Amino acid sequence: MIKFKTLRIAAVAALVLGAHAAAISEIAYPEKPVILVVPFAAGGPTDVVARMIAVPMGKALGQSVLIENTVGAGGTIAATRVARAAPNGYTIFLHHIGMATAPALYRKLSFDPLKDFEYVGQVVDVPMTLLARKDFPANNFDELLSYVRTNKDKVSLANAGLGAVSHLCGLMFMSQIGVELNTIPYKGTGPAMNDLLGGQVDLLCDQTTQTMPMIKEGRLKVYGVTTLKRLGSLPNVATLDEQGLKGFEVKAWHGMYAPKGTPAPVMDKLNAALRVAMLDPMVKQRMNDLSSDIVPSDKMTPAGLRTHLEAEIGKWGPVIKKAGIYAD
Repeated sequence: MIKFKTLRIAAVAALVLGAHAAAISEIAYPEKPVILVVPFAAGGPTDVVARMIAVPMGKALGQSVLIENTVGAGGTIAATRVARAAPNGYTIFLHHIGMATAPALYRKLSFDPLKDFEYVGQVVDVPMTLLARKDFPANNFDELLSYVRTNKDKVSLANAGLGAVSHLCGLMFMSQIGVELNTIPYKGTGPAMNDLLGGQVDLLCDQTTQTMPMIKEGRLKVYGVTTLKRLGSLPNVATLDEQGLKGFEVKAWHGMYAPKGTPAPVMDKLNAALRVAMLDPMVKQRMNDLSSDIVPSDKMTPAGLRTHLEAEIGKWGPVIKKAGIYAD
């Protein structure tokens, strides 16, 4: 009887101590800086978004959020690094649409976007713009379609590399108009944009975080935006959807992730910090200046991000498979 009581007391004590330890852990996190892994180079569109939200997130968490640029293989090196990191909330991940296209692009993928991560929330949608060099013969979208259909072997379509959002946008454009153009992959958006500005290539589909200054300065021709509604910052530029490419919607949406198994209290704190960051007036103004849309509150949740990721995997898988392209 005494032995039984002793065991019961020990069990109760263990439960109490365990709950107390969990409470302490919840209160203590974070006790050191949090690393936000970005899968692309400093200065790129995703890096721009990450650096905008890192400071207000850090203030909300009470610790610095430090950017780590882990580049290579279309973001899969960074994704693998985070998937294998300790699930303690000190390594998190910001990635764009590439998280959804990787399963189709890579036949031997070292992570599973739907199984190897916890979801903090969706962050921001960045629209794309269909552009041409300033002296390209077509002056509007109808003229563009006519010209590329007549001169498809002569027209070059640049992109920022296999699997990049610009590449996906170009694939969808060619699929909807039924024309295969001469695609030119670059190692990043910067070189592709430089050659477009220099007249070495004809067309490029790229994010507004990069293209807005050039469009407003008149250094490029713009034929349309890839959202279903016109952008407030470019009210006179029609969507591709309203110009005949029905349902044409490509956004460089961004989501924030953590390694699978990260404790729920930690995930709650990360989500709360993300929400605080997206309400920051400077972040909102900067996003507005770049024609980027902070997602609604219901998408800025773990469930919202997972639902969107699943939908995007279903959307882009067939497009990529039809094109017969692989990154490995």
